[in-house]
Amino acid sequence: MDTNFYEQVYEIARLVPQGRVTSYGAIAKSLGAAKSSRMVGHAMSYAGTAHPKVPAHRVVNSSGLLTGKFHFSSPELMEELLAAEGVEVKNNKVVNFKKVFWNPMDLDL
Repeated sequence: MDTNFYEQVYEIARLVPQGRVTSYGAIAKSLGAAKSSRMVGHAMSYAGTAHPKVPAHRVVNSSGLLTGKFHFSSPELMEELLAAEGVEVKNNKVVNFKKVFWNPMDLDL
């Protein structure tokens, strides 16, 4: 497990604003590792143990699917957390994905 890479992933994920989502691929690209979206997904599967807390529910796949939902205490929790922030989800997919998408590449890292 590459803890340094994981910490970098968590730092980016912590920046995702409430009510917005980003993708595994967007995080990977922002870290200069565009082909490492699966590694970002792997890092996010351990996000529940990270301190400070990581809003892992705000990280979805490139089409807005809640592919990480099984890494939460219940599969419904990811959707519930997003809904509480005003992000609409239907059939395990973020509605208006492009509208609520937050791109970490817009940051000056």
